[in-house]
Amino acid sequence: MFTGIVEELGEVVSIESLDGAARITVRGPRVTADARPGDSIAVSGTCLTVTGLSGADFTADVMAETLNRTGLGGLAPGSPVNLERSLRVGDRLGGHMVQGHVDGVGTVVSRVTGERWDVVRITVPPGLARYLVEKGSIAVDGVSLTVSALGGGPGGPWFEVSLIPATLAATTLGRVRPGSGVNLEADVIGKYVERMLHGEPAAVRS
Repeated sequence: MFTGIVEELGEVVSIESLDGAARITVRGPRVTADARPGDSIAVSGTCLTVTGLSGADFTADVMAETLNRTGLGGLAPGSPVNLERSLRVGDRLGGHMVQGHVDGVGTVVSRVTGERWDVVRITVPPGLARYLVEKGSIAVDGVSLTVSALGGGPGGPWFEVSLIPATLAATTLGRVRPGSGVNLEADVIGKYVERMLHGEPAAVRS
């Protein structure tokens, strides 16, 4: 579990293709300071398991499902990534409950720079818009944000978020431009509520 509060702006060192899967190495001095193999680190909103450590670098394996559902496959050496260690018991929940299970990739369609914040509009993949509510939470590339507006049009459903200077400076969202893909994770509570309302069993017994 994560909070969506980015701890560090890291950098991809290498990414190796492995028959549809991948092995990624990321540099993050802060998140690796007390890391051990088996720990979870969110890389731009995607929960990965640390398989190796070398100085300030950590390595993780990325399965095909993760590559298909997220934007990690488009990373290259030198790409900046948002990094966050998993929550520990007793930690403050500074953002909202984020699982690191990306629902899909959205596309930035516009960015309006204001005097004190930037307003970014992002399209929503099919089936994800129903989980978004105005003033609700969403994780964009692992950053916990508040939905400031919702809408739709010929390009499909979209939402807007307002980015304060601290977020622009400390995360990759300060660099995204129209056309950029971003990992999206909707609030998990809405997914559970939807399933319960449909009356589906929590588990199937054989």
